Amino acid sequence: MTHVNLDVLLAAAEPGDRQRIRERLGLAEPAADAGPPAVWSAVGWMSSSRMPASAVLWMLECDRPEINEIVFHGPRVDRAVREDILRGLPFGDRASGRLAVPEHLLAAQRPDLRDAGPAEAVGELRRATTMKSGRAAAALVRRGHWDAVDAADRERPLPGYARWALAIRIDCPPALRARLGAGHPSFAHRMRQAGIVAGADEYVREWGPARQVLSVLAAGPWAFPARLAQAVDALRPLVRERLGGNPEAWAVTAQLLPTFAGTVPELVTTAGAIA
Repeated sequence: MTHVNLDVLLAAAEPGDRQRIRERLGLAEPAADAGPPAVWSAVGWMSSSRMPASAVLWMLECDRPEINEIVFHGPRVDRAVREDILRGLPFGDRASGRLAVPEHLLAAQRPDLRDAGPAEAVGELRRATTMKSGRAAAALVRRGHWDAVDAADRERPLPGYARWALAIRIDCPPALRARLGAGHPSFAHRMRQAGIVAGADEYVREWGPARQVLSVLAAGPWAFPARLAQAVDALRPLVRERLGGNPEAWAVTAQLLPTFAGTVPELVTTAGAIA
């Protein structure tokens, strides 16, 4: 899979250098306009790729029914998000209305989730006294409830267990998440443990190992193209400075990648220095 992972880095290279580098390393051109794999193959990829939880939201932001079906069957998707998928609610900013939902998905067993209103959801959050009850209350929060939850926390801070449970929801609004964790010394560490990352640019700069990060991003053309572009933009200056069009530097990158323990920027910097 090294050649596929290098595609992400090559996308950050100068256009005129890419073909020469591919020829030097014997890399095939990436498939044009490749659609998503079969549902259960994609679900298997989600289970085995060690993708961060936030990457599930990146997939949903595409607002494509075929991607939503993959996410619905995938791991680490809470019941409230599955229910919103079944209702055709958009997660991105491109859809003008509800999304189509495959009939066979609608016929499947619906998640065991109470259809609470925003006032009831806020009430349950305020009554949370354990992590279990906090998670149960957070599961009642639907996409249309976040403004009410935000207002309730501004009026009077929600209990700690509820705040943690809300913050690790993949669809928690970033501004609300930041306020929920403000002042807590271990908040950033807890969010990282939960797989919550602000964006693909932060993911590609700060997470590791590089092989794993690039493997996740390699699915970007079908899974989350806009977020992939965000990651490539973050890499572009460093890739062009340290690797440029030097085939030897790219060859060193390919040699280091399978066992390199650091981040992608550290990989690029190390390969450039060796070459």
